[in-house]
Amino acid sequence: MPRLARLARRATAAALLCAGGAAQAGLPTFCERPREITAREQDRVLRFAGAVKAELERSGQRVALIARAGVDLERFGLLYSHAGVALKDNPGSPWGVRQLYYACEESRPRLFDQGISGFALGADAPGHGHVSLLFLPDERSALLEQAALDKPLALSLLAGQYSANAYAFGTRYQNCNQWVAELLASAWGRLEGGEHARKQSQDWLRAQGYAAGPVRIPSHLMMFAGQFVPLVHVDDHPVEDIHALALQVSIPEAIERFVRQQVPQARHVELCHDTQRIVVRRDGPPIGAECRAMAGDDVISLGS
Repeated sequence: MPRLARLARRATAAALLCAGGAAQAGLPTFCERPREITAREQDRVLRFAGAVKAELERSGQRVALIARAGVDLERFGLLYSHAGVALKDNPGSPWGVRQLYYACEESRPRLFDQGISGFALGADAPGHGHVSLLFLPDERSALLEQAALDKPLALSLLAGQYSANAYAFGTRYQNCNQWVAELLASAWGRLEGGEHARKQSQDWLRAQGYAAGPVRIPSHLMMFAGQFVPLVHVDDHPVEDIHALALQVSIPEAIERFVRQQVPQARHVELCHDTQRIVVRRDGPPIGAECRAMAGDDVISLGS
């Protein structure tokens, strides 16, 4: 039993794939009070958020797909955990991120608009952070902006039940990244909302070759332990995927891969920070968890 408990705690990381929860003080949290951060840590993250917002303004675009690294998912081979849509004309605030989060007090998923600073502060470890931005050509960008700001459409794509590891082609559950994928499908497929909006979006994604995940689970025992973790479910996944320890779950990496296949001319900007500096990389190879700069990157000192 102690070993099972340890595995269940490790599996909890997967439950934080879309690290979100009840909105408190403008920040989505995951049903537990987040740890307090120091004034220095907050200043560092806010300066990082300022760099992200500067890149959004610099793009000349009105919308961007945005993702952040929320928690340590290294054991699952993942860096980014949470995706949303940054909108220049978001009614809440300029470049606010429209996203799905889990409302703990209501025990259901909701849509939430969050400023860039709050989005950056949502990372689990304020000592380092990563944000990825994808900018689209004008036509694709306009379609996505229109869909994201269409509240009836956006809400028609919202499931009634949340699962952090929701099966990408099922309608029983949903995670934050799946909502983004289905919003993209509705926008680019010019699909209508309504009762069957999620099914239509998933059918379009399948037809366009969308490949979710896979999220690889390190062991069968950890897969089993996951059933003891709140907001993690496997009853919607194909049995063969469970046996193969490879779940088809929408993750930011899968969404980015799909967008690049659909729109090769999409522009990518990745930003990261540690305690000393911010690194900005435009249309280059992935920065990686280590946040190491290479030739051509912009480096912004954070001082001591």
